[in-house]
Amino acid sequence: MNKDNNIRPMLIRELLEHREKQTLHPKAMLSANSKGRETPEPACDVRPIFQHDRDRILHSKSFRRLMYKTQVLLLPKGDHYRTRLTHTLEVSQIARTISKSLMLNEDLTEAIALGHDLGHTPFGHAGEAVLDKLNPGGFRHYEQSLRVIELLERDGRGLNLSFEVREGILKHSKGKGPIVTTSPEVTASTLEGRVLRLADIIAYINHDIDDAIRAGVIKGDDLPEKAVKILGSTYSKRIDTMIKAVISATKDTDYQTVAITEEVMFSLNAMRDFLYEKVYDSEVVHGDLEKCEKILGELFHYYKTHTGVFEKEAGFNIAEDTMERRITDFIAGMTDRYALDRFNEIFMPKPWSIV
Repeated sequence: MNKDNNIRPMLIRELLEHREKQTLHPKAMLSANSKGRETPEPACDVRPIFQHDRDRILHSKSFRRLMYKTQVLLLPKGDHYRTRLTHTLEVSQIARTISKSLMLNEDLTEAIALGHDLGHTPFGHAGEAVLDKLNPGGFRHYEQSLRVIELLERDGRGLNLSFEVREGILKHSKGKGPIVTTSPEVTASTLEGRVLRLADIIAYINHDIDDAIRAGVIKGDDLPEKAVKILGSTYSKRIDTMIKAVISATKDTDYQTVAITEEVMFSLNAMRDFLYEKVYDSEVVHGDLEKCEKILGELFHYYKTHTGVFEKEAGFNIAEDTMERRITDFIAGMTDRYALDRFNEIFMPKPWSIV
């Protein structure tokens, strides 16, 4: 520590920010260059802004609830199937590997990864579909993730995260759209946010194949032969191939964007199309999810007509929200088991007991 009392010692955060400037790629997003938080607040003495954001997400209630939310298979009985939480952790690992290899900001990438699915409903995309029908303003999980971060966490105070993390979360989703795009409307302005967009699909394509094979929905031999030949026949080999294809193609663009090699992109699309046809829309998976749509729909209408019960359960109120918006937020935040428990408590008859 400098003994001259007129010179302020450098904070740990400033030392870490200085290290970023020395070690990261010139096109990486530096913590010191962040556009900051929507509501200004004093910077942490120890953590750069993106590391601080990551920690806020990690300690949030909505992050913990991901443990009991469906990824693809509804309420799987085995211990090795993915949940929304394990999906998030796998996305984080893949995104961090790519970012570290490209000398991008790993803290920013990780923060986006950990927060990207906070707005997901119970029962996966089936829950998203039913809330999209029932909420007058529609429902998209990536927009809900941002709403959780900005408004719903900490009893309405939100997490007050940086612009770069919020933007990366909002623009991570692809659906059936293009995996790689440079359109500013659907892709993040930072390379780290674009890494997350690719890491998300790399993770879910591979673990959804793994889970579907384990569940007997498909067999390994069913996978598109040409794609398997390019990507590999095992879970770890496919991930390794895809990660290396992103690193190589991004360097070939001279860091103009985050890309993936042409043949791996072709194979990735083939695997995604296969999953939609044989897994996501299959009778085995979709049949149970239709029941879940019924459960969430009944809960929505019940709370809408029993406002006293809803007020007691839902807690805090954002004054400008409609009742439909508040119910949507409440149901979206439910875990699978909480939604099932509430449905059983409200709609299922209870046996009489004799004392």
